[in-house]
Amino acid sequence: MAIIPLKAWYLEKYEPIVEVEKRAPTLRLSRGSLMRSAMRADFLNDSQEVRLAEWFQRYLDGDTVEFYIEGSGGYTVANVDLLSHEVYLLKQDNSSQFDPILYLCPQTFYAPGQEALRSQLEAALKDFNGRSRLPLSLIVSPGQRTSPYQLRQIRKSLVFIADTTPVANAGERALVDPQVAMELGYALQSKRPEQVLLVAIDRPDCPGHPPFNLPSPQHLTSKLADLPRTLPQALTILLQRYNLFP
Repeated sequence: MAIIPLKAWYLEKYEPIVEVEKRAPTLRLSRGSLMRSAMRADFLNDSQEVRLAEWFQRYLDGDTVEFYIEGSGGYTVANVDLLSHEVYLLKQDNSSQFDPILYLCPQTFYAPGQEALRSQLEAALKDFNGRSRLPLSLIVSPGQRTSPYQLRQIRKSLVFIADTTPVANAGERALVDPQVAMELGYALQSKRPEQVLLVAIDRPDCPGHPPFNLPSPQHLTSKLADLPRTLPQALTILLQRYNLFP
């Protein structure tokens, strides 16, 4: 039976799949067995080539080594046997599944806050793209009934930004735009927690405790005048994990 090799790419740092597949594959694999959460495969590369590879050295050091495998998705290396040419891989989502996109869901009740947040995001992206090894883009929710296409954009974005500026209050509880709450709920369910940023513009005329609770790096409350300083700082912290900047 002819062997149909699978292409596998080592993921040293964040790259969207469309960019990953432009590179020559790191390994050629012959799949032995496939389970729901793991794969055993024979690598067709020369053992000495594998022994000297950067990813193998990281594996020996005990680091987590990620691969994207053609048609199968993301995996981490569990075990490598150079003598038998076998590699064991564990199924795991990795950053290559995300597009270099920041998705903003703005509130539509407080115009000064909405306009300031969008303009400062655009300014921050312009600065980031002057330094980033991959261009980042901004998608803004249309603020209407959420479509399957919008849900996919949320799911595929690097960072989801929810404008949780209070639009009303009920006693001590601040209320947010219902559309923001709906899209934020989907983002919290479908994305890693560290990919979500809540931004609330301080409104003394609309006091109350916010209805969401995330760690401080992912929850920014800022005065309008401070937003040009505080927003880029918060985004930089969230984007650090992708090694986009020198």
